[in-house]
Amino acid sequence: MAQNTLPLNLTGETRGRRTMQALAFDLKQTVTRNRAVGLWRMMTGYRLIYLGALVSVALGATAHTATFFLLQYVVDEVLTQGQHLEQLPWLALGFVGLAAAEGLFSYLRGIWAARTSEGITLRLRNYLYDHIQRLSFTYHDHARTGELISRATSDVDAVRRFYADQAIGIGRIAALFVINFSMILRLNRTLGLLSIVVMPVVILVSYLFFGRVSKAYEAYQEQEAQLSTTLQENLMGVRVVKAFARQRYEMDKFEEQNSEKYRRGKKLTAMNSFYWPFSDVLCGAQTLIVMGTGAMMATRGEITLGTYLAIIGMVGGVIWPLRNLGRLIVDVSRGLVSFGRVADIIAEEREDIESGLALPDEGGLRGEVLFDHVSFAYQPTLLEAEDPGGGNGKGPSEASRMVEVLHDISFHVKPGQTIALLGSTGSGKTSIVNLLLRFYDYQDGHIILDGRELTEIPRATLRRQIGIVEQEPFLFSRSIRDNIAYGAGREVTEAEVIEAAKAAAIHDVILSFPQGYDTLVGEKGVTLSGGQRQRVAIARTLLKNPRILVLDDATSSVDTETEIQIEAALERLMENRTTFVIAHRIQTVMQADWILVLDRGRVVQQGVHEDLIKEEGLYRQIYQIQARIEEEVEREVAQA
Repeated sequence: MAQNTLPLNLTGETRGRRTMQALAFDLKQTVTRNRAVGLWRMMTGYRLIYLGALVSVALGATAHTATFFLLQYVVDEVLTQGQHLEQLPWLALGFVGLAAAEGLFSYLRGIWAARTSEGITLRLRNYLYDHIQRLSFTYHDHARTGELISRATSDVDAVRRFYADQAIGIGRIAALFVINFSMILRLNRTLGLLSIVVMPVVILVSYLFFGRVSKAYEAYQEQEAQLSTTLQENLMGVRVVKAFARQRYEMDKFEEQNSEKYRRGKKLTAMNSFYWPFSDVLCGAQTLIVMGTGAMMATRGEITLGTYLAIIGMVGGVIWPLRNLGRLIVDVSRGLVSFGRVADIIAEEREDIESGLALPDEGGLRGEVLFDHVSFAYQPTLLEAEDPGGGNGKGPSEASRMVEVLHDISFHVKPGQTIALLGSTGSGKTSIVNLLLRFYDYQDGHIILDGRELTEIPRATLRRQIGIVEQEPFLFSRSIRDNIAYGAGREVTEAEVIEAAKAAAIHDVILSFPQGYDTLVGEKGVTLSGGQRQRVAIARTLLKNPRILVLDDATSSVDTETEIQIEAALERLMENRTTFVIAHRIQTVMQADWILVLDRGRVVQQGVHEDLIKEEGLYRQIYQIQARIEEEVEREVAQA
């Protein structure tokens, strides 16, 4: 079983490369116990540096408090009594020196805290990105892209701010309070006790406030993720939006989500607006109590003027932590909530792509495939689970029931043969290929590859041996050269890329572009035509040189001339390879060595074209319908 372990030490940041060292821990078990513990464990490798930052906080607070003791000495011994006047220059240097020391420790605190926070979030981002790529297809079926983006960006940044500001802020508040309170007590016990008279009330209110604000912030973050999802879907589907003139509808949908975020944000702000004035009143009252009592004690001669001034200065170091407790609570709650949201993803089990009994020789895979009474069902998606029964009154248990998409599928493909999968949308064609690639695992029956149970073969080994040409191929926003080379999974030469492009009948087209193979492909290949994208995808698969090939309706969305070019490239690609052809048209599957006709997850017919065309059944019905349509089209063209 795959382990959810987080690499703790990374080096080589200067070139953007990461080296994961052996030290690791099970983050899933850590975060399920306590988020604070998880944040502590995340600091492994940086704790000494962060300790230095905390020590700098304490030393800076000490230097700040020492300034008031020096002030007491100057007022009581030098200014009031006129003694030690010759020490004034040195005392002035003492003030400057303490200020410089406070500034130095403040600098060290900032740089060490920043180094810790940036280092932790660097490896957290790297790990999270790697982890998301290794999660199963089942997880990605349920997850929303916009929410994943939100958690990998804004939530990770909130974790960074926790280490950079909030955790160090806790140390600063604690240091200031302890040092200043203990020094006030040393100077005068009565004023020391008065300086914390409202502290129990502030702590109680802060505790109650923390519980409410954490829930409010979590709801706010969830809505922000929902808003990101809406924005991401709109941007990816902008062509569809414009084509159907649905801008107003999309704007209304966005405004609804944005308004909900506004309402939740307003609620969060209202909580802060209540806490801050309340704490200000309490802290202000405490300051007045100490100042008034101290002034009366000074006039009665119970304390000196210097002592009074020193205590008044240090009272700020006691009251400031109390006053900032609310702000810190809000920020800490954000860090804890965001860490929990990130940890929820990390807690998901990875797809284990390496374990299993590797084939004796990867390069010697023959490509013999046997499906033996295979059945497969999938779990309904998260959206289905959120709306049980689709409003028809059915309960949650029925919404979570497994949905069978393949039932008792059996067929045999010999090495080098082509098998065609024909059927209507939703008949199970793609599900068969998904099982072959182990995107999902079947529940019943057996799938045998070269005499070995498919589930015994590591997913990585398996997928390196299978190439896919999809109906709508995905191209990255990189150069054409990079997109073709992507399939190899290794360093390739320019000659290999050109050879693959020539075999895919796209080389001359690429050379017609001003920048040739360096031409940048827009997002999802938008700068290329459908046929060009398809042939680049074929070149990418050719360079991979797989033993098993999957063609997922690869010519259904292009014109006739382009289809002829693509089919010629596919013929070269299919040579000496076991090939699965997914299609809706009879013409695409007629030359296959074996044809499976599927309907509602079952094989209703199988055989070769010449035999199936003679049988009563779905295959002949499809053939007759498509032949009639082609005849009508040809007749209309002739009449035109």
